[in-house]
Amino acid sequence: MASDDSSKVEVVTVDVIHAKDLVASSGHRYLDVRTEAEFNTAHPDAGEVLNIPYMFITPEGRVKNPQFLEQVSSAYRPDDKIVVGCRSGVRSLAAAGDLLNAGYKHVYNVGGGHLAWVEKGLPVKQLP
Repeated sequence: MASDDSSKVEVVTVDVIHAKDLVASSGHRYLDVRTEAEFNTAHPDAGEVLNIPYMFITPEGRVKNPQFLEQVSSAYRPDDKIVVGCRSGVRSLAAAGDLLNAGYKHVYNVGGGHLAWVEKGLPVKQLP
């Protein structure tokens, strides 16, 4: 779904119900790109959920994780099916775009992110 400009891709966004169904029945894996602190508070109960932060919070504000693609490549292959979620869908949209630009073929953004997941009453895991 790349446009004429190879640096820009069209990211497909799915709602949280569709994302949950993709993970449950279509072999997709959930990549949570929130910070470790956000992830450890609660995250979707969607099989094996991997946390690789797309951004870090620093004294200067949010900074993109310079090792994001490298860290993802150590856990996923370009042909893996991935749904990417964050808190509200903004970071995951950017992360999904980066993954598609890097050659990943089956990447979906989770619209509304964790907030929508919780709002729809979908299952979450919380650390004790």
